[in-house]
Amino acid sequence: LPVFKYCLKQGIDVALANKEAMVCGGSLARELMDNSQASVLPVDSESYAIFECLAGRNQDTVEKILLTASGGPFRSWPREKFDAITPEQALKHPNWSMGKKITIDSATLVNKGLEMMENSWLFGVPPERIQVVVHRESVIHSMVEFRDHSVMAQMAAPDMRLAISGALAYPERGDAGVAPLDLFTIGSLHFEQPDFGKFPALRMAYDAMEAGQAAAIAYNTANEVAVERFLRGKLGFADIWRTIETAMRKFSGTAVRSFADIYELDGEIRRFLR
Repeated sequence: LPVFKYCLKQGIDVALANKEAMVCGGSLARELMDNSQASVLPVDSESYAIFECLAGRNQDTVEKILLTASGGPFRSWPREKFDAITPEQALKHPNWSMGKKITIDSATLVNKGLEMMENSWLFGVPPERIQVVVHRESVIHSMVEFRDHSVMAQMAAPDMRLAISGALAYPERGDAGVAPLDLFTIGSLHFEQPDFGKFPALRMAYDAMEAGQAAAIAYNTANEVAVERFLRGKLGFADIWRTIETAMRKFSGTAVRSFADIYELDGEIRRFLR
């Protein structure tokens, strides 16, 4: 957040690879963007896809954002097996090669909850107009439905180099080293509704957006603490959601009026969970 704030105040374009800045910054980050001549270019497959689909169009033409999710490695697992999931199992993502923290977030679908919050602030779209779509091939990185009910999608191989290259070279497009998309090899694409019962992180994300900024900070901070404990074998997989729920219940009513308040609340949540 300090770097984000400095760059926008100085009119320096930001290639934003950290969704937590928008999640925790919320309206404060949005206000900075609205009062800056600088551009914020998302370096994330889903947010970059939405950015591409919007392509400078008026936000009033947007009906909803269709945010795609692979569903993670446990999409088809029964809920009763979740308490026995190990870090080794959770780190085996079916489509993406990522760091440990974000891979666990993808397994719990917390990552999608964070992206819901991020994209709501990033593109000025209210939470009720963001819909998560489980798309296990990870070929469509996200979509935008417009008021005429046409849908634009951005498709590519699941490779982060596309979003990185796109943000750094914008508005130019060059070879990002991404493999061509062979539709004949893919054959078909599948879409499912997310299971909020098995993956309550999505429901909690909607709750956090409705409850206000403190709830979003609690969601993010509690998840960071819980994932670190899970990776060390100190917490069960399903306990990640329970930790988030506990923090949200405790801190959702806290006032957040400045960036200093964000840092203070983050520290308070960490002390509470310890």
